[in-house]
Amino acid sequence: MKAIEKKTGVPGTGGIWQRPDSLWEATAPPPPALPVLKDAVETDLLVIGGGFTGLSAALHAAESGKRAVVLEASEIGRGASGRNNGQVIPTLTRPDPEDLVAKFGPERGERFVALIRDSAETLFALVRRLGIDCAAEQTGWVQPVHSPGRIAIAERRAKQWGSRGAPVELLDRAGISDLLGTDAYYGGWMNRSGGHINPLALARGLAGKAVEAGASIFINSPVLSVERRGDRWVARTPNGTVTAHALVLGTNGYAAAVFPEIRTEVVPVLSWQMATQPLDEAQRRSILPGRQAMSDTHGDLRFMRYTADHRLVSGGALLVPVDGADRLRRIVGLRLASMFPTLRGLRFDHVWNGRIAMTTDYTPRVHQLGPNAFTWAGCNGRGVALSVSLGRELAYAALGHDPAELALPLTEPRPLPFNDLLQRIGPFKLLQYRWNDIREI
Repeated sequence: MKAIEKKTGVPGTGGIWQRPDSLWEATAPPPPALPVLKDAVETDLLVIGGGFTGLSAALHAAESGKRAVVLEASEIGRGASGRNNGQVIPTLTRPDPEDLVAKFGPERGERFVALIRDSAETLFALVRRLGIDCAAEQTGWVQPVHSPGRIAIAERRAKQWGSRGAPVELLDRAGISDLLGTDAYYGGWMNRSGGHINPLALARGLAGKAVEAGASIFINSPVLSVERRGDRWVARTPNGTVTAHALVLGTNGYAAAVFPEIRTEVVPVLSWQMATQPLDEAQRRSILPGRQAMSDTHGDLRFMRYTADHRLVSGGALLVPVDGADRLRRIVGLRLASMFPTLRGLRFDHVWNGRIAMTTDYTPRVHQLGPNAFTWAGCNGRGVALSVSLGRELAYAALGHDPAELALPLTEPRPLPFNDLLQRIGPFKLLQYRWNDIREI
């Protein structure tokens, strides 16, 4: 792979960051006290980005006896890691196992499939081992089917994942109705290793455990430039530098001008999340009584999961964000009430948003940036479980493990032409999703 000699630019922090009105901000344990970088530091592994990927990379590096330094431009969990729905889903959005094997070959493809298959269990096992307080519930993830013809999707996915050892179950209409408490769906499938967490609490917990393991984490320390000097990587921040043998870029869609070829191969899409008032006991007995995480087969997605204090966290997408919070309260409120009549008039106490990184084929991109330097981008709405597992693999690769033996389907970066235009027109793809949702395709 060709090394990136030098990249400079101002980090894309979007100006002054205003803390989102999210349920996670209101309920997550406080973050560890972390400093700003103000010195010249040397380390084995430099990690850029304090989200799930970067924190997992730093934690696993530290636990293997290596020095690791994390540079976060703002605060821990500031990006998608701290704003998402918190569903822990051990699949990709669109590609199935056979698609990944066809794309990456039988060896790399099957290793990547195995990483995805085990990604939820990897996350929950890590949380249990380290005692991270993040409201973790490994109750399973279910994907109900919203039209009769799309039962083939559930059948295909249950078959392909089941043949590779995933704990899956195909559900008929009666089974999905019993599981969800609604007759709105025609069947579906379930993976019992999935579930949900408080994502900001997980990010803060990972940061604390990484520090305990020996990693150094610096917040409010945006990377202004990265360059290769001899056999080392050197990152410059406003008040310091980090020199490292290895590098993991864990910024996903936030790489900005420092690594533009990564940022411009994904399209950031605004995703809205909403938390209801707590449901009473009678409602909880009839609505998703097993507390699984749920996201269905609509392109204009319907999704929900419970929180520790018995709220439903749902959300949606909009063509334009004007008055987004109020409009989504009405839209999502009506959707929930149509499935569960006892939720009519339900109040939403928190509404917030954030951006997720999408790729045109819904497949993550994994890259070697140069000697001992690796990254990935394009969570496509499946970043919680995937980031933790990929962060581990990226750290191992950067620190000298043979990438060919890891679950890293490496490709060359392919920036999207007219990326800025795609970002502007991207929300209008929702019209296509809605059109497809009413058709049997």
